[in-house]
Amino acid sequence: MFDGLRNDASDTSGFDEQVEYFPEDKSPSSASRRKRKSSGKILGMNAQQRFIISVMLMIAMCTMGAMCMFVFGKFVLP
Repeated sequence: MFDGLRNDASDTSGFDEQVEYFPEDKSPSSASRRKRKSSGKILGMNAQQRFIISVMLMIAMCTMGAMCMFVFGKFVLP
């Protein structure tokens, strides 16, 4: 299974060739780049969805922090 690892590591045949990602006739136009950039979506979510996710994460962190403080005796329930 591990025979010839040194030979495989020194083999650079896959890295020698230049890969052209955007050929001359199929390069994305700057207008389409601007359109994608100005859509206002991060991770495929709009602003309302990102806000709800951030509020849910804040509530989860506060709850877990309070539970940890209770377990370690930093505060006691009245």
